[in-house]
Amino acid sequence: MADWEFRPASVADVEGVAELRAVVLRSDLERLGRYDEQRVRQRLRDGFAPEHTWMIEVGGASAGCVALRPAKGAYWLEHFYLEPGLQGKGIGSAVLGRLLERCDREEAAVRLNVLQGSSARRLYERHGFIVEAEDEVDVFMVRDPAASEENQRQTR
Repeated sequence: MADWEFRPASVADVEGVAELRAVVLRSDLERLGRYDEQRVRQRLRDGFAPEHTWMIEVGGASAGCVALRPAKGAYWLEHFYLEPGLQGKGIGSAVLGRLLERCDREEAAVRLNVLQGSSARRLYERHGFIVEAEDEVDVFMVRDPAASEENQRQTR
């Protein structure tokens, strides 16, 4: 796995993240009949909160982003995108693990939604997320802080 690090996001990162989102989600959105060249970028712009977002850097270069937005008694994991060439190399798992450790220390649940049929769902399931609800487009998942302890017991 490549060395990676976080840096705080800034307003200046929004267009790069919007473009990365369009690239990363394109195949899943097309498969679901939901891809729109402008809308995929605009939804990111509309929901981008740099104060809750970190940029992921590999070798000093921008490689992705992730947001952890506080909610009542929980966090929403959002905008978790990694450059396609870096996916499947353990970076996403390491990033997610670090964020979940923080949430576990705070005894906070983590919620997210992932597109139906997305390969990212397997990553979330490996980290203890379970399906809470789903519709024809999205799968809503949650992970309680105790899930990390349960997963560790099961993998021993």
